[in-house]
Amino acid sequence: MFKIGDWLIYGGKGVCKVIGIGPLESAKSGSDRLYYTLEPMGSGSRVFTPVDNQKVIMRPIISKEDALELIDHMEEIDLLWITDEKHREDHYKEALRTCDCREWIKMIKTIYTRKQKRLQQGKKMTSSDERFFKIAEDHLYNEFGLALGMESGEVETFITERVEQSIS
Repeated sequence: MFKIGDWLIYGGKGVCKVIGIGPLESAKSGSDRLYYTLEPMGSGSRVFTPVDNQKVIMRPIISKEDALELIDHMEEIDLLWITDEKHREDHYKEALRTCDCREWIKMIKTIYTRKQKRLQQGKKMTSSDERFFKIAEDHLYNEFGLALGMESGEVETFITERVEQSIS
């Protein structure tokens, strides 16, 4: 069970902070079911979810060591293999639903590669790719930022520099 003040990954909301634990005020009196009150990072909104929720992935933030390990092996992480372009969004949604940093990295690398190919053809990035790229980046950088003790805005530069150092 998480405690008040803990950071966690909650489904499609990404990084959230536990700001409360208890029964819902609107719940029927006598109900002893406990709920987390979560605040998604950067949104100011609130999410209420049962402590024993089995439908949505809820997991702790990765450790600093695991984040560094992922960064150090980013070059080895494959792209998403999307054979049917019409179902590309479904693949992106599924990658987000996993709440797995490795899948988010695959998605970011895949969309980045697509963007570069489209730019070479004189085309812009699709709005769908742009939206999913932003979501995956936000989820990954927010989680890595917490794990590494830095602002999420500093994570991209940190990753780039660390990957370049490991290559040279």
